[in-house]
Amino acid sequence: MSTFRSRALQETLNRKLIPIVESKNRSEYFASNVFNGESMQQYLTKEAFESVMNSVKHGSNIDRKIADQVANSMKNWALSKGVTHYTHWFQPLTGGTAEKHDAFFELGQDGKALERFGGNELVQQEPDASSFPSGGIRNTFEARGYTAWDPTSPAFIYGTTLCIPTIFVAYTGEALDNKTPLLRALNAIDKQATAVARYFDKNVSKVNAFLGWEQEYFLIDKALVLSRPDLVLTGRTLLGQTSAKGQQLDDHYFGSIPQRVMSFMIELETECIKLGIPVKTRHNEVAPNQFELAPIHEEANLAVDHNALLMDIIGKIASKHQLKALLHEKPFKGINGSGKHNNWSLSTDNGVNLLSPGKTPMRNLQFLTFFINTIKAIYKYEELMRAEVASASNDHRLGSNEAPPAIMSVFIGEQLSSVLSDLENVTDGKLSPEEKTDLKLNVIGKIPEILLDNTDRNRTSPFAFTGNKFEFRAVGSMANCANSMTLLNTIVAKQLKDFKDEVDALIDNKSFKKDEAIFNVLREYIKESKDVLFEGNGYGKEWEKEAAKRGLSNNKTTPEAIKVKVSKKAMDLYSEMDVMNETEIKARYEIELDAYSLRVQIEGRVLGDIAMNHVIPTAVNYQNILIKNVRGLKEVFGKEFESVAKEQMDLIKRISEHISGITSKTNAMVDERKKANKTDDEEKKAALYCKKVKPFFEEIRYHCDKLELMIDDELWPLVKYREMLFTR
Repeated sequence: MSTFRSRALQETLNRKLIPIVESKNRSEYFASNVFNGESMQQYLTKEAFESVMNSVKHGSNIDRKIADQVANSMKNWALSKGVTHYTHWFQPLTGGTAEKHDAFFELGQDGKALERFGGNELVQQEPDASSFPSGGIRNTFEARGYTAWDPTSPAFIYGTTLCIPTIFVAYTGEALDNKTPLLRALNAIDKQATAVARYFDKNVSKVNAFLGWEQEYFLIDKALVLSRPDLVLTGRTLLGQTSAKGQQLDDHYFGSIPQRVMSFMIELETECIKLGIPVKTRHNEVAPNQFELAPIHEEANLAVDHNALLMDIIGKIASKHQLKALLHEKPFKGINGSGKHNNWSLSTDNGVNLLSPGKTPMRNLQFLTFFINTIKAIYKYEELMRAEVASASNDHRLGSNEAPPAIMSVFIGEQLSSVLSDLENVTDGKLSPEEKTDLKLNVIGKIPEILLDNTDRNRTSPFAFTGNKFEFRAVGSMANCANSMTLLNTIVAKQLKDFKDEVDALIDNKSFKKDEAIFNVLREYIKESKDVLFEGNGYGKEWEKEAAKRGLSNNKTTPEAIKVKVSKKAMDLYSEMDVMNETEIKARYEIELDAYSLRVQIEGRVLGDIAMNHVIPTAVNYQNILIKNVRGLKEVFGKEFESVAKEQMDLIKRISEHISGITSKTNAMVDERKKANKTDDEEKKAALYCKKVKPFFEEIRYHCDKLELMIDDELWPLVKYREMLFTR
């Protein structure tokens, strides 16, 4: 066995388990490291507290005098907990989070040491904008950008640092982060959903979007991961023969959690609870060494921040347990990859879930209004929905008979499909008293009973209704939830705006009563959007053919999927809803194209290095051993050696063929990569990497994986699948 691989395996076997230490009740320390309402009431003046709460609830500005009070109180709270530094914590267009730490420590004019933190430092800072992806918004010599405090997401302590959630914008005002468009989208859905909700309850003054994410991930022994250059540099295995045993026995899903993993989970959850992340569910996932963590649903902005924070925490806690958390959508071939289901709903300020029916026909009509408008929004913008989950890593997962396909459809179940069919057949125009009674009692009135019995789920659907929420299942495990939530809330806001315009026009122009106007518009929406509804197997080839007949898109790769992001339709959508302007949209498109090309480029370079510098030398070494063996057999058996050494000779030949295959395919891949790199057009470059470079990956892998089966296990340099996936 190679020295490196042997050392990694031995180090793994020598690991000492960290004891499982159960902590006290979570309610006792929940959000203990968060400057939330409870903490603010203790440290802020009444005036300052009310100002911050008004900003959180209504978006009102906080003047600098109040900001100074808040900053001083925040500092005192943080210092009481041993904090030494503060940072504006933001989410640039890298997909991760960013932070620059500054100490509270300063020197006064007399040279005396002070602990200082004022309103200016709280409200705004100026990191270097040119060092983050900007898609051409900022030039390298135009470095100025600003982070600005987001009061709707409370500050928190991580380690010895006070982290202040912020937005990140360019000097010229364009968003350079994922949070700014999300906040604009949440403002849009609040405005439009509130207007529609007031059809049913005049007391509604605000609607909040809620999100509950489900984070899937793999846990692999750290030493084993460090022995694999592909996992270290790309987050996934670029080669490796699948293990004889994978997930086919279904014995890992919901199985007993291994002790080492349980120790990790307890520490992770303890840290999450302190940071106000309301984690609730943990379990083994389908693939070996794959797990899931899910929280209680929260307001979308806070939930997005919490998931971004979790993705950082999970890596640090895993490292303490000598584990490596893999968030890549497809780290291993032949077993399931990881997703991040986004469960989305809308709720009024008086606690009513707009996607949940109630005890009265009016509440059920309200449910149908938001339910059908959401379906219409998905139908109208299905291609954008696909584009928003596109990435080089998620392309490996979508449509792989383990995750939703690249075709966007909506699953609602047979019972609700029947309800929509009944509504579709409602008489056009005004309803007679008998029709109103029949509709409210026999169709709308029975919705709560239907949903109680509608327990079946379609795991092949990318967007499914699951009782009182929609579940966007196509989001990748590495993705920032902000992007999918920005789009979803924007398209539903736009659809609700159009809906209200149509209903009001019917009421004003045709003297329809409100209920009749709503029924007429909803009926037309059902007719227009029913092609996006699908109850069957999303993995089947038949669905691809059927979806094409229905006019649904099927963009299987990132370069072809994200083109729609710069379409006139997308531009008009984001502009009308004040979520992004043309400059911001085009910048993000450029960044995503560049990120795709770079990821494929890095994977190609790493694969070439492993194949040429690890696999081929090992193959040649083993081949030399076989040749020496054949020569020995010839000396012993003389003329008979050919029949005796037939298998060895055949093995030597096959090894040579695979070595030749690796060499020729790697050289061809390098040539295609060079051609792609010569173009300055990011769109063409991404297409070349997708169509000309990436296809070589599987061809090179094929030869490498065949050699893994042929070569002496003691010589193979890379840790194998069976060792990574079944080592505790």
